[in-house]
Amino acid sequence: MNGAAPLSEAVRALAAGDFSALAARYRQAGFTVALPAPGMLQIGRPAARGRAAVLLSAGVHGDETGPIELLAQILEALAPSALAVDLMLVIGNLEAIAVGKRFIEADLNRLFRAERGDLAQVFETARADLIMTHSRAFFAAAGSRRWHLDLHTAIRPSYFPLFAIVPELLAAGPKEALIAWLGRAGIGAVIINPSSAGTFSYYTAEQCASAGATLELGRVGLLGHNDLRQFDAARLALEALLQGRASKPGPLPQLFSVAQQIVKRSAAFALGVERATQNFTTLPKGTVIATDGDLVHTVQAAQELLVFPNPDVRIGQRAALTVVPRA
Repeated sequence: MNGAAPLSEAVRALAAGDFSALAARYRQAGFTVALPAPGMLQIGRPAARGRAAVLLSAGVHGDETGPIELLAQILEALAPSALAVDLMLVIGNLEAIAVGKRFIEADLNRLFRAERGDLAQVFETARADLIMTHSRAFFAAAGSRRWHLDLHTAIRPSYFPLFAIVPELLAAGPKEALIAWLGRAGIGAVIINPSSAGTFSYYTAEQCASAGATLELGRVGLLGHNDLRQFDAARLALEALLQGRASKPGPLPQLFSVAQQIVKRSAAFALGVERATQNFTTLPKGTVIATDGDLVHTVQAAQELLVFPNPDVRIGQRAALTVVPRA
């Protein structure tokens, strides 16, 4: 287990959004390289038509460090000659990563939208605007094959340790290909999400026509203390994607539809279940999911599975999801 090992220089650099060594390596190999903003790198071959465009992002939440270590491992091992896609890398909330916090003032992954309400002036808003601007520019120059994989880790345990959220609005072909790839990456469950909560992957799917997904890879952990063995299937699938080859087939994930999106409306919001409840816990009909003053949220279907219960979000933000198996 790599939890006790000192941080490698590759991990340190990636966590700081320092792509200087990686940029130099690809420039020397003849690639076109750009560093459009701190924590962002673009690598391409403009003369090579028909290449897929792949955006990989991590660190949108500063305490979700496993994907940073995973990406550092992949990028360090990848020979420039093997890169078969146009690639953009984004390390999201650099300041939060530096201090080991989830965010500085507000959740960055709720700000990838035009309407911010009372979050319009928070610290993370400018960063979201910068990321959106350069993501649009990257995909504007791309062909039809567009991917965005936003790598996260979950706050709480889960009956599906690796799962993903995929926007409903994706076209059928790209959605099918994405879900098949997620299965090869070891993803056990996929939630098909009908509406945006301001997440990065939903933004690029809606505004940039990318096959986007938010991947939840295990649990939050301190930088340098993540057991990367739990991500082996995801690593192999990401390596294959970047090299333009098929990865080892895997079972298709179980698909879920959103039953309820529960929004925190007031300071009186309280969960009706234990705070430690795992993601994908099954709740029978009539179970009180949460109360919010006089408003009571209960399970409406015969069974619903609870995901992302978090009473500590700001008022106006999603505090829980329930899902049901997709027909």
